[in-house]
Amino acid sequence: MGGMQTALLDTPIGTLTVGATARGLRLVQFPHDRAGEGEGEQAGVPEQAGKAGKPDRLAEAQLGEAVQQLREYFDGTRTAFDLALDWYGVNGLRLTVLKLLAAVPFGETVTYGDLAKGSGAGLTASQAVGGIMGSNPLPIVVPCHRVLAADGLGGFGGGLRTKEWLLAWEGVIPPALDWDF
Repeated sequence: MGGMQTALLDTPIGTLTVGATARGLRLVQFPHDRAGEGEGEQAGVPEQAGKAGKPDRLAEAQLGEAVQQLREYFDGTRTAFDLALDWYGVNGLRLTVLKLLAAVPFGETVTYGDLAKGSGAGLTASQAVGGIMGSNPLPIVVPCHRVLAADGLGGFGGGLRTKEWLLAWEGVIPPALDWDF
């Protein structure tokens, strides 16, 4: 089995790096935390990776489906993702919380406390949930932008303007007049 295939996807919030393996979507990364993008790559065109330079066709198929569904989300024609997710390296409370979060529907929100309580860790784990949101490998698909602090928006790995844009896109908050990304 080959490695992870990646593609760049231009969106209203910037260029995302999307990565998938034969098992499913493994990575959605915002522009500011991307570690060096290859020159000449185009959105939706996977890198060729895998054994002996041969592409991993299953990973390419998973990547193609993920890119397509993300495009549909940003085009306004998709409100739920139907993708295989590769949870490699994610386990314990982190996996429990992220799987709970994946079930939060488009246009709805939860609090850090809700996720802590739902995970069985209790309300005192709200700070731990905040840390888990910051390490979410699949933002947007596993919608950490839908998690709010008890007293406001809370933080967001993609930046507060991005969180505000995504919440406005989903109709949770009114849109700003200027989304200068």
